[in-house]
Amino acid sequence: MTMAGNLRKVTGLGRVGGLRKVARLARRRPRVDLSHPARSPLGSSVVNCVTYLDGRRAPVGADLLDTVRRVRKHGEGFVWLGLHEPTAEEFAGIAELFDLHPLAVEDAVEAHQRPKVERYGETLFAVFKTVCYVEHETLTATSEVVDTGEIMVFVGQDFVITVRHGRHGSLGPLREELEADAGQLAKGPSAVLHAIADHVVDDFLTVTDLMQADIDQVETDVFAENGARADPGRIYQLKRELLELKRAVVPLGRPLLDLADRPMRVVEPEIQAYFRDVSDHLLRATEQIAAFDELLNSILQAHLAQVTVAQNEDMRKITAWAAVIAVPTMVCGVYGMNFDHMPELHSRFGYPLVIAVISAACLVLYRGFRRNGWL
Repeated sequence: MTMAGNLRKVTGLGRVGGLRKVARLARRRPRVDLSHPARSPLGSSVVNCVTYLDGRRAPVGADLLDTVRRVRKHGEGFVWLGLHEPTAEEFAGIAELFDLHPLAVEDAVEAHQRPKVERYGETLFAVFKTVCYVEHETLTATSEVVDTGEIMVFVGQDFVITVRHGRHGSLGPLREELEADAGQLAKGPSAVLHAIADHVVDDFLTVTDLMQADIDQVETDVFAENGARADPGRIYQLKRELLELKRAVVPLGRPLLDLADRPMRVVEPEIQAYFRDVSDHLLRATEQIAAFDELLNSILQAHLAQVTVAQNEDMRKITAWAAVIAVPTMVCGVYGMNFDHMPELHSRFGYPLVIAVISAACLVLYRGFRRNGWL
C-alpha cells in the first residue's frame, strides 16, 4: 500500500482526531526534550515534531496530517517526530500514518530490546542502548555506576520517528547541533540516524573513561599496605556494572557494520562513510570494556591471593605463639600432678629454677620465630 493510500486508511479509521491532538500538543511543547520519564504536563508523550526542508526548519502545517501531506506532495524534506515512552494507544495513530510494522511498533512501546537494525519494507528500525555514568562520592558494594536507557529510531524516505525510554539520553541538544549544520541535515533522515548513533557511541566512550577512575581507585586500594582488608564487594559491583555497559555496547557492532556496508534505500551512500567512523569509535569502546574486564579479573585474583597470604601469616603467628605458650603449659602440667616424690619439689631453689627454665625456653622460641618471620 502506498503512503497516500495509507494516509487515507488512517483517515478512514478515525485516527485523524487523535493525530491532530498529538500535533497540537507537539506545537505547544517547549523545544527541549524531557529527561524525566514521567508524562509531560500536557499528558502526551510527544516531545517535538518538526519539518525540515533543505536542512532548515520549515513552517508546520495545521496538524500532523497536514504536515505529512505537504512533505509528500512536494517530495522534499522530512518530518522528525520525537516521543518519550509512549503508550500503545498514543503510538497507534502514528504507526498507522507512517505504515510502521506491528513488530517494530511493539518493540518501540515495550522497550527492553537488544541493540539491532531491522528493515521492514521501506522503513528502517534501529534500537540503541543509551548509557549514563551515575556520579557517586564513594564506590561501595551497592553503588550504581551505569544507568541504561533506549532509543528506537524509525527511518523512512520522508520521516524520522525517535522513541526514547529512560531518564537520560535527551535528544534536544543533538537536534540543536544538527540544525546548526544545515548541510548535514539536508542529506535527509539517514543523517539524523547517523547523528543519533554517533551521539550514543560517544556516550559509551565517556562512560568508559569515567569508569577508569573507579577501577584505578579499586586497584590502588587492593595493592595498598592493608589491601587484604579491602571490600571485595566493590570489585564485584564494578564487574556487574561493566556487564551492564557491555550489553549495551557489544551487540551494536554488527548493526553498525550493516549500516556502513550494506546498501539500504533509506540510507544515503554518502552517509554510510560516516557510519564507518562510528563503528571505529564503537570498536574502541568495546576494546576498553574487554580490557577493564580483564583488569578487574586480575584485581580480584590478586585480592584473593592477598587474603590467602594474610590468612597464612595469621596462622603462622598463632602457631608460633601456641608453641611459646606450650612450654610453661607443659612444665606447669608436670609439676601440678601432686606426687609426693618429685625432683626439686621440696628444694629451696626449685620454684625460681623452674621459672628461669620456662623463661629461657620461651625466649629462645620467640627469637627463633621472630628471626624466621613468623612473629
